[in-house]
Amino acid sequence: MDGEAAGVLRPHAEHAFARELSALRAADDRPRPPRWQLSPWGVATYLLGGTLPDGTVITPKYVGPRRIVEVAIATLATDRALLLLGVPGTAKTWVSEHLAAAVSGDSTLLVQGTAGTPEEAIRYGWNYARLLADGPSADALVASPVMRAMAEGRTARVEELTRIPADVQDSLITILSEKTLPIPELGQEVQAVRGFNLIATANDRDRGVNELSSALRRRFNTVVLPLPATPEDEIDIVSRRVDQLGRSLGLPTAPDGGDEIRRVVTVFRELRSGLTTDGRTKVKSPSGTLSTAEAISVVTGGLALAAHFGDGLLRPGDVAAGILGAVVRDPAADRIVWQEYLETVVRERDGWQDFYRACREVTR
Repeated sequence: MDGEAAGVLRPHAEHAFARELSALRAADDRPRPPRWQLSPWGVATYLLGGTLPDGTVITPKYVGPRRIVEVAIATLATDRALLLLGVPGTAKTWVSEHLAAAVSGDSTLLVQGTAGTPEEAIRYGWNYARLLADGPSADALVASPVMRAMAEGRTARVEELTRIPADVQDSLITILSEKTLPIPELGQEVQAVRGFNLIATANDRDRGVNELSSALRRRFNTVVLPLPATPEDEIDIVSRRVDQLGRSLGLPTAPDGGDEIRRVVTVFRELRSGLTTDGRTKVKSPSGTLSTAEAISVVTGGLALAAHFGDGLLRPGDVAAGILGAVVRDPAADRIVWQEYLETVVRERDGWQDFYRACREVTR
């Protein structure tokens, strides 16, 4: 990563990839929508990767269908908000952060959705000491990230939209349809300036938590982010993110760690799909999602074990416990699924005996 702030565990995208963004701005001579840092072509190149005329290599931030990225970017160039939808681990948050960084140069105008997110987090709140002392005034008002994005013509982000209570969700309707945020206490309103838009993310599995009203859903253009299409794509994603996380955590690069990454990805994909990669054996799926993000976590944890308690080489024993923790979420049902998979698939697979023994050891 470039432009990384010293001592920061996880720099924001616009800081971590500042050199790439700067090079793209210098090389990007295509038309840019109002207040965009890059043209739509530049944003797509930033996300998907490429090589600029001066030789600067832009690393891919998203590995997936190009058309999905293009539709998402084109949506942000219109007056419709963007909803990134997908199962856990499909890089919704990652994509929304990098989109905001490339479009606005600022990915921090963020509302994190939870069951307790209040309406003030989306609209505005008050400094109650000033409110009590002086009454409602502009100085007492505390702008939300969405209000700031409207006033500055930037991109706001709302994470986990379907976790937010339905009545709070609907506070977005006027903002997205009328592009205005009334402040009745002051008899004023904030009107969105050109360049404003909003990216929301939602989890496919959360539809029963707080499903979006039809009125709100109509204000979004929905883009579904799929799971990686091929094992090679998923291995590439895991390898890149593990390398980035390892450098930010100060972990040494593990030579020849590719075999264990491939094994972790293979296990996750087979249990997720209920079928082995050769298509010959059906397997039961556990209750968890076994997402790409969880595979990244398992491998990163394995690297930490190898670095601090091993010889620095990533081995089956370093990832076995992490896989067990990811697969066995329900101690009763999932353990049976895992043990059956070990005995019927992993045990019989050529070259996987060390992996089988390591998994058996931590499963007892």
